[in-house]
Amino acid sequence: MAYRTDFLFYILSDFLLQSMNLVFILVVFRHVDQIRGWSREEMLFIYGFFMVPFGFYSGFFNHLFDVPEKYVMEGQLDRILVRPLNSLFQVIMETMNLELIAGIIPGLVIMGYAAASLKLQWYWWDIPLFLVMVLGATLIYAGIYVTLASLGFWFEGRMGLMPMVYNLSNYGRYPVNVYKGILRFILTWVLPFAFVGFYPSTILMRRREYYAYALLTPLVGLIFFTTAYFIWSRGIKRYLSTGS
Repeated sequence: MAYRTDFLFYILSDFLLQSMNLVFILVVFRHVDQIRGWSREEMLFIYGFFMVPFGFYSGFFNHLFDVPEKYVMEGQLDRILVRPLNSLFQVIMETMNLELIAGIIPGLVIMGYAAASLKLQWYWWDIPLFLVMVLGATLIYAGIYVTLASLGFWFEGRMGLMPMVYNLSNYGRYPVNVYKGILRFILTWVLPFAFVGFYPSTILMRRREYYAYALLTPLVGLIFFTTAYFIWSRGIKRYLSTGS
């Protein structure tokens, strides 16, 4: 907020970027009524939900790709390690862009519009359920990208995997049954981006055939983040600074 104009333009540019994905969905459904049994409103609901954990990821974890080059190769991790605070917590706080969290606002708006169009009936427990699902989805994002950042302790230079994984994450905003074979398996069990948008949103849409998967979202998030923190801790022990 020290540079308010830059802050506002940053938010605006992010809104415009996300709106392009929304336009894509709307254009497709001008030519078809359903895709593999999913209507336009259901697709919009999934997309809106996806934007909420994606907003938290963008604000707190999006710049972890700086770790291999900035913190490891340039030795900036030295000043992190001499402080009496958790190293991962410090890196996340240094690299976060809070303005990107604003991306959750259009996500909530899209969800609200889609829910009204679908005439979904809401109950009091849907709010804590929604929050738990968002938390689980965010932990999945965090776990995957902390793991990729941690690989910088073993491999020198910027990790080329991050852009590829980032692009793959976009598949989580669509129903997983539109994909075939190995891609569906990867999005569910290897890089579980289907648990970021698709599966947790189905429980809010009362799609009972996916309830079992949806309820796994918090557990998958906890497992991936715990594993990522373990890998980070092991990587910290390998860090040798840059020398003199």
